[in-house]
Amino acid sequence: MNPHLGRPVVTWGPAEASVVVLAVHGRGQEPGFMRELAERLGPLPARFVAPAAADGSWYPLPFRQPIAGNQPHLDNALAAIETRIETLLDTGTAAGDLVLLGFSQGACLLAHLLLTRPHRLGAAVLFTGGFIGPDPISPLSAEELDGMPVLLRSIEDDPWVPAHRVAETGRLFEAAGARVDLAIEPGNEHVVTDEACAAAAAVIGRLGS
Repeated sequence: MNPHLGRPVVTWGPAEASVVVLAVHGRGQEPGFMRELAERLGPLPARFVAPAAADGSWYPLPFRQPIAGNQPHLDNALAAIETRIETLLDTGTAAGDLVLLGFSQGACLLAHLLLTRPHRLGAAVLFTGGFIGPDPISPLSAEELDGMPVLLRSIEDDPWVPAHRVAETGRLFEAAGARVDLAIEPGNEHVVTDEACAAAAAVIGRLGS
């Protein structure tokens, strides 16, 4: 059994909202962190769905370590997120109304998912994350994420996620046809800035308008 699928999913926001945000937390966090982050985005016409990682982590090693060292945990995590996406789509959420939102390890997981198992959804908002593994991954064709908005935000000297990996991830999304909005802000803390929150709110708000 996939250990992540045994954890409860936390939801909040208007039940009647057509836009749904799948909010994926980072290492050592819980869905409550994503709820606090969502509150910083301000009132939005969206329902949030936050899955929880088993033992607070989607995979054990740093994201730039060899992928084999993070298995089978990484495959379990990717499968769990795909299951959550499929459940939302099967229960009435349109693909164009589904947003993937992640921070840190959650952003890495979502970036890797979209770049290796592409899903053309409403948008992706990735705070401080990049694709997983030490080596470049093969770019997708431009049709895979055709026109999908992807917002990438990070900090120049983040202690865990190098800015060059975020930039490289942005280039891979562009090669896959996504409309990428990437910004690296100055600083050296592992945080989501107010500017990043405002940009995310604009992306989600446009879907709900």
